[in-house]
Amino acid sequence: MVDVGDLASRIDRSSALPLWAQVHADLLARIQSGEFTSGFPGEHALTSGYGVSRHTVREALRHLRHAGVLIAERGRASRLADGPVIRQPLGALYSLFAAVEAVGLPQRSVVRVLDVRRDPSVAQTLDLPPEAPLVYLERLRMAGDHPLALDFAWLPAEIAEPLLEADFTHTALYIELEKRCGVRLTGGREDITAVIPAPAEAEVLALDERCAALAIRRLGCVDQRPMELRHTLIRGDHFTVSARFSPTEGYRFLAADALSLSR
Repeated sequence: MVDVGDLASRIDRSSALPLWAQVHADLLARIQSGEFTSGFPGEHALTSGYGVSRHTVREALRHLRHAGVLIAERGRASRLADGPVIRQPLGALYSLFAAVEAVGLPQRSVVRVLDVRRDPSVAQTLDLPPEAPLVYLERLRMAGDHPLALDFAWLPAEIAEPLLEADFTHTALYIELEKRCGVRLTGGREDITAVIPAPAEAEVLALDERCAALAIRRLGCVDQRPMELRHTLIRGDHFTVSARFSPTEGYRFLAADALSLSR
C-alpha cells in the first residue's frame, strides 16, 4: 500500500481555491516529483490522508485523468500514464513528428516498408488510374522508448518517387516531401474513429486488451488535388484531439454541418 502520510495540513480550508483543486495541485506536484513510483494511492487512502470527501478526491482525479496524467481502467486502481499525452487540434494540418517532440519526447520511426506498389482502391481515392504506381511508406512511430502509432501512407509515385531515398528514422514525411519533391500540402480531410486493434496491431503497439486506439484516415491535398492517403493507428492512452470554439465559430460550424446534411 502506498503511504500517503498526513496530508490534511496541505489543505487550506480558508482559501478561495476549491478543495478538489488543492488536492489536484498537490497530487500533480507529487507526481512530477516522482513520489508515486511504487504505485498510485486509491480513493480511500487519499480521502483519509487529505481529510476530504470522496467526491472531492474523485473530482481531483477526474482532472488528472482528463489531462492524461492518470489512466483509469475498469476494475483496477488508477495508475500513472507512461508518458505525456500528445494533443492535436482539430482542423489543423499537423505533423505527428513535431507534436511528439513538442512535449519533450524524442521521436523516431521504425521503417517497416518503403517501396513502390499498385493498389487500385488507393489509386481511385487519389484520383489516379487503377494501375498508377504509388510510393508506400509503413512506419512504427515511437515516442521516447514507447510505441505510439502504426502509420501507413500512399502517394503518387510520379511525384513522390524521390522519397524512396529518404531515411525516415528521424524526420517527418511532410519535411521530406517538401525538400525532395517540392510539394507542400495545403489542406485535406481527416476522419477519426475509436477502434479495438487487431491482436497483431495491439502487440506491435504494446497495448493490452483494455486499451483502445484511434484510427485516423487522412486525405491530404495540394490545391484540391489529392496527394496523400494515410491511415494511422494510434494509442488512445497517449493521444487526444482537441478543439477550441466560441459562440460565433461554433454557430458557423453547426450551420455548415446542418447545410451539408440537408443536401
